[in-house]
Amino acid sequence: MTSGNDSAAPPAARDRILRTAHDLFYRDGVRATGIDRVIAESGVAKLTFYRHFPSKNDLIRAYLDYRHARWIGWFADALARHGGGPDAIVPAVGEWLCDPAYRGCAFINSVGELAGTLPEVVDIARAHKADMTAAIATVLPASRRRGKLAQAVALAIDGAIVRAQFDATPDAALEALKRIVRALLQDQGGRG
Repeated sequence: MTSGNDSAAPPAARDRILRTAHDLFYRDGVRATGIDRVIAESGVAKLTFYRHFPSKNDLIRAYLDYRHARWIGWFADALARHGGGPDAIVPAVGEWLCDPAYRGCAFINSVGELAGTLPEVVDIARAHKADMTAAIATVLPASRRRGKLAQAVALAIDGAIVRAQFDATPDAALEALKRIVRALLQDQGGRG
């Protein structure tokens, strides 16, 4: 049982490790971030770290689970904040791409970094993208093609994510995404 003032309590060691790893892995990359750095920046002892995460691969899986829960929750909220319909897609994605901490998709980045050495990352990324597609489907018009349309929009979003990583601003990626989503929705209207 915890005290009534939980907000003042420091995060548990596992949470500090995970949050630190999340920030470092996302900002600097998984391979570029060593365990010793995560330990030092999270302020835990090495023994404490290994009690919670016996290997770096365990930490990577936990990081991706944590990132998925945070991102999917944020995405659903952003879609709702922007009206909860198809017109919410581009502004929601724009919030993320314009964030100063934006470093691309953690799942696309992790597949690029780790697919050869930790193949289960591909399955984790695939599940994340399936959940992203399902969230997109919730804001699309009801039709028998809704699932296919959501897949096409998700692919367009992935393209915008990658484009925004190497352009000076996300403007071109967002403008292209807006055109693609509009075209897909117009095509949908003609096919019902």
